[in-house]
Amino acid sequence: MKTKALKYLVVLGVMVTIIFGLFVSDNNSYALVSLVVVIISCVPIVVHFEKGKSSTRLIVLISTMVAISVAGRFLFAPIPFFKPVTAIVVLCGIYLGSESGFLVGGLSALISNFYFGQGPWTPFQMLAWGLIGFLAGIMANPLKRSKIFLCIYGFISGIVYSLILDSWSTLWIEGYFSVKRFLALSITALPITLCYAISNVIFLLIIGKPLGSVLERIIKKYGILSRDRGDNFGKQL
Repeated sequence: MKTKALKYLVVLGVMVTIIFGLFVSDNNSYALVSLVVVIISCVPIVVHFEKGKSSTRLIVLISTMVAISVAGRFLFAPIPFFKPVTAIVVLCGIYLGSESGFLVGGLSALISNFYFGQGPWTPFQMLAWGLIGFLAGIMANPLKRSKIFLCIYGFISGIVYSLILDSWSTLWIEGYFSVKRFLALSITALPITLCYAISNVIFLLIIGKPLGSVLERIIKKYGILSRDRGDNFGKQL
């Protein structure tokens, strides 16, 4: 119960931090907000590590998946709105747990934006990809059992990501949330949103099984999550 409460508090803390950074801080505070988001996202991993319920191997695996996600975004940079980041984050959530999925999503946005460009949108990208990985971890069992459900989740994730970024654009332009502005931005971006959502499905179909199998073998071989099951951390495995 404490573990469940902690991971939901982490998500809530990230949301509060981003809202505070948007409305209270100055326009150049996004770097500090991004750093705080990362620190908060790391809390569950650190807590479990200190209690001896997470291994350094899990941390190494998370770091590796972040590197793969960032490299994937770099590799497909020439192709607009066609990136494997969401698919990788979803798979991390499914196989490594919701906390790990959230952390991989947030770090993927932050680190890759050193190339694509940092700005006030970065914390919102971190939140969007983090939530996608977090929810994938919560729904891990049905996502692993059904390829159709996995593809549907990937498609919806693309829409959710776009809507969160459209929300940021609305708040940034208007200074408050304008439904009219939000709808206008969402409708204008619809072709891009659909392209991104479809790309998520394509990447999940291509890398879902092989990457999932690799993660399962690594987890089983090194017993990475074996100690976590006793405290619900990664219990979906």
